[in-house]
Amino acid sequence: MEQITWILWLVLAVGLIVAEIFTLGFVLLWFGIGALAAALVGFTGLGFGWQFMTFAVVSVALTAMSRTIFSKYFAHGDSDRMKMGVDSLPGKVGTVTMASKGALNEGAVKVFGSTWTAYPVDGDETLVEGEKVEVVEVKGSSIYVKRVTNELPEWRQE
Repeated sequence: MEQITWILWLVLAVGLIVAEIFTLGFVLLWFGIGALAAALVGFTGLGFGWQFMTFAVVSVALTAMSRTIFSKYFAHGDSDRMKMGVDSLPGKVGTVTMASKGALNEGAVKVFGSTWTAYPVDGDETLVEGEKVEVVEVKGSSIYVKRVTNELPEWRQE
């Protein structure tokens, strides 16, 4: 049995490396490499204890190193994430396609080709068709907007 344990480690290594393709965790690869190292130790003729110790040490070391390297170079904070979909709307400018009406001054605003039900941030303001507005907040399937002024910033007025 000692003569074929390295083949079993090799089969385990191939299985783990192939299984890594179908997972998202990026952990099985390191255990597959550990199994390859154990197969190499088994091929040289050392006993099962040495093989298992090699597997454990290599797998744990590679997993620990990859976690520290990945956490250092890949950001995990909310400020570093790219905003997509609805999260990217605040701050964008849209065009009022339907003037506001009713007690809540409900209107329609087109932003990035999608038409949204819109309400002014301050309830007294009305939305006029064709004017530019900035999205302040998204709540559910509605957006809250404020009018964009056409004035230049103070530093450009001369």
